[in-house]
Amino acid sequence: MILSLFDQFLSPVLYGIPLIALAALLPWILYPCPSPRWKANRFTTIQSWSIREYTRQLLVTINPAGHKWAVLFVSLMIYLMTMNVLGLLPYTFTPTTQLSLNLGLAFPLWLATVIIGMRNQPTNALAHILPEGTPTPLVPILIVIETISLLIRPLALGVRLTANLTAGHLLIQLIATAVYVLISIMPTVAMLSATLLLLLTLLEVAVAMIQAYVFVLLLSLYLQENV
Repeated sequence: MILSLFDQFLSPVLYGIPLIALAALLPWILYPCPSPRWKANRFTTIQSWSIREYTRQLLVTINPAGHKWAVLFVSLMIYLMTMNVLGLLPYTFTPTTQLSLNLGLAFPLWLATVIIGMRNQPTNALAHILPEGTPTPLVPILIVIETISLLIRPLALGVRLTANLTAGHLLIQLIATAVYVLISIMPTVAMLSATLLLLLTLLEVAVAMIQAYVFVLLLSLYLQENV
């Protein structure tokens, strides 16, 4: 039973070919391309307005030097949000439940922010490792602690996204299995469980969107420290 619960997180394979790449490319197909018409339709208008408002809110605390990251951050947020939400549909696979994919997104972007800080303002970047006014006996300990906290950031980004989505999928499958088993034995309890399943699904949709936003928000905070 335990193995069957975690089978949903295995990468799907067709004729020996992993389909995770196809699942990762699917979100880009769902969004409309820019139209040459002067007047856009409702969906494109809402999409453009949402992206504009999100970009304005995301970059309000970042220095102008970091505004060139706007396209990357917005594209990443939409990409993660779409994959997270699509993974809640039946008979689908969520690529963002794979720690390898999340670390593959988090580590290069985190490393880019660190390199930018070391190149543009090396003094301020290194100053975070040792706070001003630290007693001399604590200097080696604080340097080690701050270095570990800096290096663990990409791991925390990937694990946070993976753990939240994995826990939600497991809860949904557990409650759905309970409803299937109890529907013929205790219909009243099964109906209550089905109501709980519906509420949990709505919560997971919100979690899928919030986790994508948090992932990009934390990256923007790391960028803010280095520009």
